[in-house]
Amino acid sequence: MEVFECVKTLSSIRSFVTGDVPEEVIGEVMESGRLAPSARNQQPWEFILVTDRGVLKGLEKYCTSGKFVSEAAFAVVVLTDPSSKWHEVDSTRAVQNMVLTAWGRGLGSCWIGMIDKKGLAQYLGIPGSLNILTVLPFGYFDDGLSGHGKSRKPPHEVFHLNRFGVKPGD
Repeated sequence: MEVFECVKTLSSIRSFVTGDVPEEVIGEVMESGRLAPSARNQQPWEFILVTDRGVLKGLEKYCTSGKFVSEAAFAVVVLTDPSSKWHEVDSTRAVQNMVLTAWGRGLGSCWIGMIDKKGLAQYLGIPGSLNILTVLPFGYFDDGLSGHGKSRKPPHEVFHLNRFGVKPGD
């Protein structure tokens, strides 16, 4: 799938169907995060790949707004190094790379925002020097759940030309 097609159709997926994801696809998702651009090439991220069914089930306890993580084929816990001024921005770029790569390979995902970070850090042995940005579950999904008809504000409500308040075509 072309990148722009991925962007146009990308949707958050919160329900997964059973199906193993080939290791090469998991590798592409992980590698696309690692290859993301970052300020001063600091690469202020680390990724925990979770494939073990028991560990995935355990993540459910800490992902308050994402209990569905236990249904995923795999998950990625995205960690950031707060010693970098741009750790959250740069790591978010890595997340978007991973999500778009997965989408292009037929996998859905959803940014989990509400996390018991202290509990998750203990559960996975994450050092206190790192920040937990998000947990991303990945897996196959029922195509009827994708955002082919997603609703977005029309361009005239969000686009400005050269300065705020000037609409393209004015």
